[in-house]
Amino acid sequence: MAAALLAAACAGPSERLIKRVDRDIAARDYGAAQSSIEDAKYTAYGKKNEVLYYLDLGQVQLDSGQDKAAIPSFATAERRMDELYTKSIHKEAGTLLLNDNTVDYAGERFERALANVDGALAYLLSGDRDGAMVEVRRLVRLLQEYSDVYRHTGYSDDAFGEYISGLLYADEGRPDDARICFDKAEKLIGGRNDRSGPDAPLIGAGEGEIVFIHANGLAPRKVSRTFQVAWGDAMLAVQTTRDSEAQAGQARDAIAAGFAGNAITVAFPAFVQPHYRIVASELDLDGGRTASSRLVEDVSAIAFRDLSERLALIRTRAIARAAIKFVLAHAFTNAVANKFGRGSPEALLAGIGSNALAAGTEVADTRSWTTLPSQYRVARAALPAGTHDVTVVYRDASGAVVARHEFKGVVVREGERVYLYDRTAL
Repeated sequence: MAAALLAAACAGPSERLIKRVDRDIAARDYGAAQSSIEDAKYTAYGKKNEVLYYLDLGQVQLDSGQDKAAIPSFATAERRMDELYTKSIHKEAGTLLLNDNTVDYAGERFERALANVDGALAYLLSGDRDGAMVEVRRLVRLLQEYSDVYRHTGYSDDAFGEYISGLLYADEGRPDDARICFDKAEKLIGGRNDRSGPDAPLIGAGEGEIVFIHANGLAPRKVSRTFQVAWGDAMLAVQTTRDSEAQAGQARDAIAAGFAGNAITVAFPAFVQPHYRIVASELDLDGGRTASSRLVEDVSAIAFRDLSERLALIRTRAIARAAIKFVLAHAFTNAVANKFGRGSPEALLAGIGSNALAAGTEVADTRSWTTLPSQYRVARAALPAGTHDVTVVYRDASGAVVARHEFKGVVVREGERVYLYDRTAL
C-alpha cells in the first residue's frame, strides 16, 4: 500500500488540474491558469515533476504575452532536463519494481527540443534576436545529439526551429543562411522551396512585414493502457532487460528454479489527442486582403511518432516489471505460508496484500507537457509602414468563424518584420 501511495504521489498534475488549466487557456484567462499552476508547485507537481512545472508555467506565460517571464521558466526546465538526461537513461534504483512515476520526470525527447523552440520564440517576441539565435543553436546541437544517439529516430530536425532560424538570419541580412534554413523547413513541412521563406509576401517600397505565429489546440495526453502477456513472453522480457536491480536478480533466480505463472497484466503509456475545433487562421488586412496561415509544426504528430519509436523498449520494461512483481508477490506469500501455515489468516492476508500491491503499482507513467499546443501555424503579410489594427480570424473545418482576435496599434516599420503571437485552444 505504501508503495502504491508513493507512486501516486509522484504521478504529476491530476486530471482535474489539467482540465482546469485547459479551460482557462481556452477562455484566455491566463492569469487563472498561471495561478493554478503556481499554487500546485509543491503539491501536484512537487520536486519530482519540477520539469513539468516550469514547462507548463513557461507555456502559459508565453501565451499570455509575458515573453520575458517565460524565458527563465523555459531555461530552468531545459537545465533540469539536461541534468536528468543521463539518469533518465540508466534509471534510478527501484524503478523496475515500482514504475517510472517514482523517478524525476526528465521530459520526452520532443519536449526537451520544444523547450528550446519555445525559448527561442519567447526571446523573439520580446525583441531579443540574439537570445533567440542562441536557443536555436542549442536546438541544433540537441537534435544532432539525438541523431547520433538514436540513429533510427525520425526527429532529427525541427521544422519550426528551422523556420525561426531562417527568419532570424533574414533579419540579420544573411540571405544565404536564411535560404538554407527555409529549405530545410520546407522539406520537413512538405512544401515548395523559397529563399525568402515559406509563403513570404512581396515587400514593396514603404512597407514592412507582419509574421503572425498561431499556437493552436492542445497537445496529446498520455493515458495508461493495459494488456495481457503470456508467462513465457514475460520471462523473455525479464531475461533480456538490462536492469541490474536486486529485484530483477531475485526474479531470475526464481525463474531458474522453475517458478511458473499465468498471464500477467502489463501497463504502458499511450497518447490520445484532445479535440479542438479551430483548424485554420487568417489575417484580415487593409482593403479586404487576407493572409492565411499554414502549418509549420505538427506537435501532435511529433509526439505520437516519438512515443512509437520508443514503445518496444517501454513495453519490454513494463512486461519485465510486472513479471518481477508477480514473482516477488508469490515468493512473499509462500514465505508467510511456510511460517504460519498455508491456510492461516496471515497467509491469506499476505496473498491479498502482495497481489494488491503488485496490481496497484502497475500503472504507466502518464506525465507529459500538457499546456503545449497541438500545432504551430504561421501567416505572413506586407503592410504599409505605420500603425495598424490587425484582426485574426479563426475557422473550423467547415470554414465557419469560431473566434476573432485583434492586435491593436501594431507598429510596422519600413523594411522590417514585426512578430505577433496568439494561442487558441477551442
